[in-house]
Amino acid sequence: MKIAILGTGAVGTTIGSKLIELGHEVMLGSRSNTNEKATEFVNKHDKNAYKGTFEEAATFGEIIFNCVKGEFSIAALKSAGSGINNKIIIDVSNPIDTSKGAPLSLIPELCNTNSLGEEIQRNFPNIKVVKTFNTMWSTLMMIPSMLQDGDHTNFICGNDEEAKNEVKNLLYEIGWKEKSIIDLGDITAARGTESLILLWLKIWGATIGTFSIKVVN
Repeated sequence: MKIAILGTGAVGTTIGSKLIELGHEVMLGSRSNTNEKATEFVNKHDKNAYKGTFEEAATFGEIIFNCVKGEFSIAALKSAGSGINNKIIIDVSNPIDTSKGAPLSLIPELCNTNSLGEEIQRNFPNIKVVKTFNTMWSTLMMIPSMLQDGDHTNFICGNDEEAKNEVKNLLYEIGWKEKSIIDLGDITAARGTESLILLWLKIWGATIGTFSIKVVN
Protein backbone atom coordinates (compact mmCIF):
# COMPACT_ATOMS: atom_id res chain seq x y z
CA MET A 1 0.00 0.00 0.00
CA LYS A 2 1.09 3.59 -0.54
CA ILE A 3 0.85 5.50 2.73
CA ALA A 4 1.35 9.20 3.39
CA ILE A 5 2.50 10.59 6.71
CA LEU A 6 2.01 14.28 7.36
CA GLY A 7 4.63 15.41 9.85
CA THR A 8 8.34 14.65 10.16
CA GLY A 9 8.72 14.39 13.94
CA ALA A 10 9.45 11.28 16.00
CA VAL A 11 5.87 10.00 15.72
CA GLY A 12 5.73 10.27 11.94
CA THR A 13 9.17 8.79 11.29
CA THR A 14 8.59 5.92 13.75
CA ILE A 15 5.31 5.01 12.08
CA GLY A 16 6.87 5.38 8.65
CA SER A 17 9.82 3.12 9.42
CA LYS A 18 7.55 0.34 10.71
CA LEU A 19 5.27 0.53 7.68
CA ILE A 20 8.27 0.29 5.35
CA GLU A 21 9.46 -2.73 7.33
CA LEU A 22 6.05 -4.29 6.62
CA GLY A 23 6.48 -3.72 2.90
CA HIS A 24 4.48 -0.53 2.35
CA GLU A 25 5.66 2.53 0.44
CA VAL A 26 5.76 5.65 2.59
CA MET A 27 6.02 9.34 1.74
CA LEU A 28 6.71 11.85 4.50
CA GLY A 29 5.01 15.18 3.93
CA SER A 30 6.00 18.58 5.28
CA ARG A 31 5.76 22.24 4.32
CA SER A 32 8.78 21.88 2.02
CA ASN A 33 10.03 18.97 -0.07
CA THR A 34 13.55 19.87 1.11
CA ASN A 35 12.76 19.24 4.79
CA GLU A 36 15.92 17.96 6.53
CA LYS A 37 14.17 15.38 8.73
CA ALA A 38 12.33 14.00 5.70
CA THR A 39 15.61 13.77 3.81
CA GLU A 40 17.18 11.88 6.74
CA PHE A 41 14.20 9.50 6.74
CA VAL A 42 14.60 8.75 3.03
CA ASN A 43 18.35 8.26 3.34
CA LYS A 44 17.85 5.86 6.26
CA HIS A 45 15.92 3.37 4.11
CA ASP A 46 17.13 1.45 1.08
CA LYS A 47 13.76 1.64 -0.69
CA ASN A 48 10.08 2.56 -0.40
CA ALA A 49 10.79 5.85 1.43
CA TYR A 50 9.95 9.18 -0.18
CA LYS A 51 9.52 12.81 0.78
CA GLY A 52 7.40 15.68 -0.50
CA THR A 53 5.16 18.55 0.41
CA PHE A 54 1.92 17.99 2.29
CA GLU A 55 0.07 18.05 -1.03
CA GLU A 56 2.48 15.68 -2.76
CA ALA A 57 2.34 13.21 0.12
CA ALA A 58 -1.46 13.32 0.36
CA THR A 59 -1.78 12.73 -3.38
CA PHE A 60 0.63 9.79 -3.09
CA GLY A 61 -1.04 8.04 -0.17
CA GLU A 62 -3.97 5.65 -0.28
CA ILE A 63 -4.20 6.17 3.48
CA ILE A 64 -2.91 9.29 5.26
CA PHE A 65 -1.57 9.59 8.81
CA ASN A 66 -1.91 12.99 10.47
CA CYS A 67 1.13 13.28 12.73
CA VAL A 68 1.29 17.08 12.71
CA LYS A 69 1.03 18.85 16.08
CA GLY A 70 -2.61 19.43 16.97
CA GLU A 71 -2.44 23.21 16.74
CA PHE A 72 -1.16 22.99 13.14
CA SER A 73 -3.14 19.97 11.91
CA ILE A 74 -5.98 21.81 10.17
CA ALA A 75 -3.56 24.11 8.33
CA ALA A 76 -1.44 21.15 7.22
CA LEU A 77 -4.47 19.30 5.89
CA LYS A 78 -5.62 22.42 4.05
CA SER A 79 -2.14 22.60 2.49
CA ALA A 80 -2.65 19.04 1.27
CA GLY A 81 -5.35 20.33 -1.08
CA SER A 82 -7.46 17.87 -3.06
CA GLY A 83 -4.96 15.09 -2.33
CA ILE A 84 -6.90 14.15 0.81
CA ASN A 85 -10.31 13.91 -0.88
CA ASN A 86 -12.26 10.71 -0.12
CA LYS A 87 -9.32 9.17 1.74
CA ILE A 88 -8.92 7.74 5.22
CA ILE A 89 -7.11 10.10 7.59
CA ILE A 90 -5.68 8.30 10.61
CA ASP A 91 -5.46 11.10 13.16
CA VAL A 92 -2.77 10.42 15.74
CA SER A 93 -2.39 13.98 17.01
CA ASN A 94 -3.54 15.65 20.23
CA PRO A 95 -4.70 19.28 20.66
CA ILE A 96 -2.15 20.23 23.32
CA ASP A 97 -1.99 23.92 24.24
CA THR A 98 1.64 24.88 24.87
CA SER A 99 1.07 28.64 24.80
CA LYS A 100 0.98 29.05 28.59
CA GLY A 101 3.68 26.57 29.46
CA ALA A 102 3.33 23.96 32.19
CA PRO A 103 1.06 22.52 33.36
CA LEU A 104 -0.10 21.78 29.83
CA SER A 105 -3.75 21.84 28.88
CA LEU A 106 -5.87 21.27 25.77
CA ILE A 107 -6.64 23.96 23.20
CA PRO A 108 -9.91 25.45 24.54
CA GLU A 109 -11.70 25.32 21.18
CA LEU A 110 -10.79 21.63 20.75
CA CYS A 111 -11.89 20.03 24.02
CA ASN A 112 -14.97 19.26 26.14
CA THR A 113 -17.64 19.92 23.50
CA ASN A 114 -15.28 19.42 20.58
CA SER A 115 -12.07 17.57 19.66
CA LEU A 116 -9.34 17.72 17.06
CA GLY A 117 -10.75 14.60 15.41
CA GLU A 118 -14.18 16.21 15.10
CA GLU A 119 -12.71 19.49 13.90
CA ILE A 120 -10.82 17.70 11.12
CA GLN A 121 -13.96 15.83 10.08
CA ARG A 122 -16.00 19.04 10.16
CA ASN A 123 -13.49 20.97 8.04
CA PHE A 124 -13.09 18.16 5.54
CA PRO A 125 -16.47 16.40 5.25
CA ASN A 126 -15.40 14.32 2.23
CA ILE A 127 -12.65 12.46 4.11
CA LYS A 128 -12.95 9.59 6.61
CA VAL A 129 -11.32 10.46 9.92
CA VAL A 130 -10.28 7.57 12.15
CA LYS A 131 -8.76 8.44 15.52
CA THR A 132 -6.31 5.99 17.06
CA PHE A 133 -2.79 5.71 18.57
CA ASN A 134 -3.08 9.06 20.38
CA THR A 135 -2.87 7.59 23.90
CA MET A 136 0.64 6.14 23.82
CA TRP A 137 4.32 6.60 23.01
CA SER A 138 5.20 6.38 19.32
CA THR A 139 7.43 3.30 19.57
CA LEU A 140 4.72 1.43 21.47
CA MET A 141 2.27 2.26 18.67
CA MET A 142 4.42 0.25 16.28
CA ILE A 143 5.71 -2.42 18.69
CA PRO A 144 2.77 -3.22 20.98
CA SER A 145 4.46 -6.44 22.12
CA MET A 146 7.08 -4.48 24.09
CA LEU A 147 4.55 -4.32 26.96
CA GLN A 148 2.63 -7.32 28.33
CA ASP A 149 3.03 -9.09 24.99
CA GLY A 150 0.72 -6.48 23.47
CA ASP A 151 -2.04 -6.99 26.03
CA HIS A 152 -2.91 -3.33 26.54
CA THR A 153 -5.52 -1.03 25.06
CA ASN A 154 -5.62 0.94 21.83
CA PHE A 155 -8.75 3.00 21.27
CA ILE A 156 -10.29 3.72 17.87
CA CYS A 157 -13.22 5.86 16.77
CA GLY A 158 -14.67 7.35 13.59
CA ASN A 159 -17.91 7.84 11.70
CA ASP A 160 -17.24 5.43 8.83
CA GLU A 161 -17.39 1.74 9.77
CA GLU A 162 -15.67 0.55 6.59
CA ALA A 163 -12.81 2.98 7.16
CA LYS A 164 -12.43 1.81 10.76
CA ASN A 165 -12.31 -1.80 9.63
CA GLU A 166 -9.58 -0.97 7.13
CA VAL A 167 -7.59 0.77 9.86
CA LYS A 168 -8.12 -2.18 12.21
CA ASN A 169 -6.65 -4.49 9.58
CA LEU A 170 -3.59 -2.26 9.43
CA LEU A 171 -3.37 -2.37 13.24
CA TYR A 172 -3.45 -6.18 13.14
CA GLU A 173 -0.67 -6.14 10.55
CA ILE A 174 1.43 -3.93 12.82
CA GLY A 175 0.95 -6.43 15.65
CA TRP A 176 -2.08 -5.31 17.62
CA LYS A 177 -4.35 -8.03 18.96
CA GLU A 178 -8.04 -7.83 18.20
CA LYS A 179 -8.92 -8.05 21.90
CA SER A 180 -6.69 -5.05 22.65
CA ILE A 181 -8.53 -2.69 20.27
CA ILE A 182 -11.63 -0.99 21.68
CA ASP A 183 -13.94 0.69 19.18
CA LEU A 184 -15.57 3.61 20.98
CA GLY A 185 -17.98 4.51 18.18
CA ASP A 186 -18.19 7.73 16.21
CA ILE A 187 -15.66 10.56 16.04
CA THR A 188 -17.15 12.37 19.05
CA ALA A 189 -15.36 9.74 21.17
CA ALA A 190 -12.16 11.60 20.32
CA ARG A 191 -13.15 14.06 23.05
CA GLY A 192 -12.41 11.31 25.55
CA THR A 193 -9.30 9.79 24.01
CA GLU A 194 -7.68 13.18 23.37
CA SER A 195 -8.31 14.25 26.97
CA LEU A 196 -6.30 11.23 28.13
CA ILE A 197 -3.13 13.01 26.99
CA LEU A 198 -3.29 15.15 30.13
CA LEU A 199 -3.31 12.03 32.32
CA TRP A 200 -0.65 10.43 30.09
CA LEU A 201 1.69 13.38 30.59
CA LYS A 202 1.30 13.21 34.38
CA ILE A 203 1.97 9.46 34.43
CA TRP A 204 4.96 9.96 32.13
CA GLY A 205 6.32 12.58 34.52
CA ALA A 206 5.87 10.29 37.52
CA THR A 207 7.37 7.09 36.11
CA ILE A 208 10.44 5.76 34.37
CA GLY A 209 10.08 3.61 31.29
CA THR A 210 7.40 2.72 28.81
CA PHE A 211 3.79 2.40 29.96
CA SER A 212 0.33 2.11 28.47
CA ILE A 213 -3.35 2.14 29.40
CA LYS A 214 -5.27 -1.10 29.78
CA VAL A 215 -9.01 -1.46 30.24
CA VAL A 216 -9.78 -4.33 32.62
CA ASN A 217 -13.26 -5.76 33.01
